[in-house]
Amino acid sequence: MKRVVLLISGRGSNMERLIRAGQHGELADAHIVAVLANRPDAPGLARAAAANISTQVVDHKNYPGRESFDAALAAAIDAHQPDLVALAGFMRILSEGFTRHYAGRLMNIHPSLLPAFPGLRTHQRALEAGVRLHGCTAHFVTPALDHGPIILQAAVPVLDGDDADTLAARVLAEEHRIYPLAVRWFAEGRLRIVGQRVEAQGEQQEDTLYAPRFA
Repeated sequence: MKRVVLLISGRGSNMERLIRAGQHGELADAHIVAVLANRPDAPGLARAAAANISTQVVDHKNYPGRESFDAALAAAIDAHQPDLVALAGFMRILSEGFTRHYAGRLMNIHPSLLPAFPGLRTHQRALEAGVRLHGCTAHFVTPALDHGPIILQAAVPVLDGDDADTLAARVLAEEHRIYPLAVRWFAEGRLRIVGQRVEAQGEQQEDTLYAPRFA
């Protein structure tokens, strides 16, 4: 059984989706053992507690800088002995030391087709750029912001009349589809990082899912 710790900052819709996936057996041998937040008012904490999952707050405001906060966060995470740490709307830039500590077992879901539109306001930026395809990316986290090895991507069309909210809703549905799959593949031991690429053992099942290489 692979132990998974989730990190959130707000409502945690991807957290909720992963919890439901675990309850319905979609995560294979992955078990969510804890949800940690950097904000005490994060609504996702109550939702995780209602699912009988351990919760904890490591408030970034209580620390003088990023390095000290990341050290405290890592200590709280490591108390749960996780095999995987999954960011689910965790709105903090992580230090290089933190990301290297969890190299190969720190995962994120980002609302764009990376490497396009890293950072914030991805949907508005996609509209302003005039792209016809947008989407989301499940990837391993590295010190380079939103540039880690890609596990899965899902694309959606950008429609005439879209605004940032309508486009975000379409992308979020795909986030909820591919993030549990990425976690499941990790738990099944199907992912291998080779350089800057991820090799996924098995077959691609849907034409809206993309991975760098299927072996």
